[in-house]
Amino acid sequence: MEIVDVSVVVLILSVVSVKSVEGKDFTPYNFRSVYNFGDPNSDTGGGSTGFYPAGPPSGETFFGRPAERGCDGRLIIDFIAEHLDLPHLSPYLDSIGTSHRHGANFAIGGSTIRPQNESMSLNGVSPFSLDIQFIQYNQFKARTSFLYNQAKKNYHRKHLPRPQDLSQALHVIDIGQNDIAAGFRLKNESEFHASMPDIVDQLAKAVQNLYDQGARTFWIHNTGPIGCLPVNLHHHLQPDELDKQGCLKSLNDFAIEFNRQIKDRVIKLRTKLPNAALTYVCCKI
Repeated sequence: MEIVDVSVVVLILSVVSVKSVEGKDFTPYNFRSVYNFGDPNSDTGGGSTGFYPAGPPSGETFFGRPAERGCDGRLIIDFIAEHLDLPHLSPYLDSIGTSHRHGANFAIGGSTIRPQNESMSLNGVSPFSLDIQFIQYNQFKARTSFLYNQAKKNYHRKHLPRPQDLSQALHVIDIGQNDIAAGFRLKNESEFHASMPDIVDQLAKAVQNLYDQGARTFWIHNTGPIGCLPVNLHHHLQPDELDKQGCLKSLNDFAIEFNRQIKDRVIKLRTKLPNAALTYVCCKI
């Protein structure tokens, strides 16, 4: 079965119907497109296209076939698209059977906010860090706008985003857990805590970059209890490392601190970007 927290889905459906944020009124959007940036939590096929196809049980519950996702059903980004009556997002890297009329997905499994001096083959770290995803987004905007305006017939435009829809799109950022995992793996606790503000700064700069290009509506997700993931527990089975739920306590503590700093920065961005609707969506750890 699909493993999705129903309370999170309900919250998200409220977010994408948002009419006000922090007491400021915004025109209710009828979103015609979604642009997503992130890691495996919202990867709808970028990793499978760029590296290795997702194997079983990918897609077997909902899609009935391999669906290039790292789970057996849908992701939260899929539920967002469905709620907006939009098709599931096509990965930016996928050139077969795709349409980007209603947005694009730049998320790739293994991605980080900050570039890491590691590799996919060594530790599963993707070279498509958040800064690269935004370079791809900028190229996507420029090339699709050019092709749309050069097209002579409507059917040449049917898979291309309408340039006027870009500023009214929902922009989703769901990334950070791999930065925490890399910090846990490569640094001691004090070193990683010292580096965390820079990670948060990089994410905030990405939001500012989008805002400067006309984006006005953002959904920013925190990270979950990654200390409970089997991949992280595999090498840490000493009883004194685990909490009462059997999860890696130190890694979850890092995630809690990361989420706190992300939330604080979103609050500051609401003041800095007064014409933007920024929603911070959290899951409890």
